[in-house]
Amino acid sequence: MSFNGVKGKALKAAFPYTIPIFTGFWFLGMVYGIYMNVSGFSFLYPLFMSMVIFGGSLEFVNVSMLMAPFAPVQTFVMALMIQARHLFYGLSMLDKYKNMGIKKLYLIFALCDETFSINCTVDVPKDVNKGWFFFFVSLLNQCYWVIGSTMGGLLGNLVNFKTNGIEFVMTAMFVVIFLEQWLKEKKHYTAIIGLVSSIVCLVLFGSQNFIIPTMILILGFLTILRGPITKAGGLA
Repeated sequence: MSFNGVKGKALKAAFPYTIPIFTGFWFLGMVYGIYMNVSGFSFLYPLFMSMVIFGGSLEFVNVSMLMAPFAPVQTFVMALMIQARHLFYGLSMLDKYKNMGIKKLYLIFALCDETFSINCTVDVPKDVNKGWFFFFVSLLNQCYWVIGSTMGGLLGNLVNFKTNGIEFVMTAMFVVIFLEQWLKEKKHYTAIIGLVSSIVCLVLFGSQNFIIPTMILILGFLTILRGPITKAGGLA
């Protein structure tokens, strides 16, 4: 691929934005692969699950699903609950992903938390094609995860320490993402809305059912208050 062409220029522009994701996904993916290995699964499982599912939190939970009795309905509901936040991500990306042609199908599939955080906020250089820029951000991030999880699955046999609690690394990652957004914002209105909404819904609906109500509440507040928040400098 020529870096002087449209695709090459987009790839070259997108790569630096994905470097922080690379470092996180490489480690998290390896942790996930190791987790699968010590749970008794071949490296082929994290390889294909990372390619087809591409949802870190769901993939971690999927390990226990695979080890549990066959329950397709419960599995579907659990997967929907865990990944339902992407419905709200998708709504906010309607304008950005408009008129993207066939690339839009992959952009929809690959819209994970980290890709959303980049594509939603980045100012694409004027001389770079936006569609290909968004595409390569999405593709690079998925490649990082697939490679990391596959390596973890292959190297899992070398692990000789206890892996209890290793899945907590996903929680740590989301804390880091939140802190990065906190530091990036001029004001912290959106972060406060997210925190308050999460706490209220956690109290009202419990730890098993608070995710979707929280997303609805956050989306409602951000939609209603978008003008005042933007005017006050609450969005980077």
